[in-house]
Amino acid sequence: MILDSLNLQDKVAIVTGCNTGLGQAMALGLAEAGCKVVGINRREPTETMEKMKAAGHQFLAVRADLSKQDDIPHIIEQTVSTFGRIDILVNNAGIIRREDALEFSEENWDDVMNVNSKTVFFMSQAVAKQFIAQGDGGKIINIASMLSFQGGIRVPSYTASKSAVMGITRAMANEWAKFNINVNAIAPGYMATNNTTALRADEERNSAILERIPAGRWGTSEDIAGPCVFLASKAADYINGYTIAVDGGWLAR
Repeated sequence: MILDSLNLQDKVAIVTGCNTGLGQAMALGLAEAGCKVVGINRREPTETMEKMKAAGHQFLAVRADLSKQDDIPHIIEQTVSTFGRIDILVNNAGIIRREDALEFSEENWDDVMNVNSKTVFFMSQAVAKQFIAQGDGGKIINIASMLSFQGGIRVPSYTASKSAVMGITRAMANEWAKFNINVNAIAPGYMATNNTTALRADEERNSAILERIPAGRWGTSEDIAGPCVFLASKAADYINGYTIAVDGGWLAR
């Protein structure tokens, strides 16, 4: 049956940046589909741990600093030593810095690029090597952005990093498809998360945004969970190098 292709029972998924918001929703969605989940966060993901425990899911919390790549071997080793393998990687962790382009600092550029694109690539590389060693492929899901398609204002390094995410998703897919590794991305639209609380509280900005979204509402964290489970599953075996916009129609407007 078609629903069997969405079953992720006993798969092992690594999700970076999953204590709140979209990352948490994707981690929980993967767990509900049957995955054992490894959450990578700088601090202990207390809220996610509590939700996983309450639902009876298997969850391993690993502390790591994704602003550099030094912790990547430890992440792989700890995941494999605990669960025996890796089947899915979700590169969700990301940061943003806001400053006028004329004054944008090198530090703000490097900080964002390191987490949002450099670590995404080298995490993917390390996991792909593990997939190849296991011999039966795997799924890599990168989290892109509306600014993978658009320019934005006062966020040049974020725009550059998320444009890079879409580009390296294609590049990795091209090289790794022969190993039965699918690399794809999800580009969230305007989502009702902690990061957008101030924006939604601004009546004028909130109204302008909603007028542009054909669906007429902000997205929810759960709106991302379904596409993530789909891309992680056998149902998406013939999707390679594609970025799915989950935006309520924002880009179609």
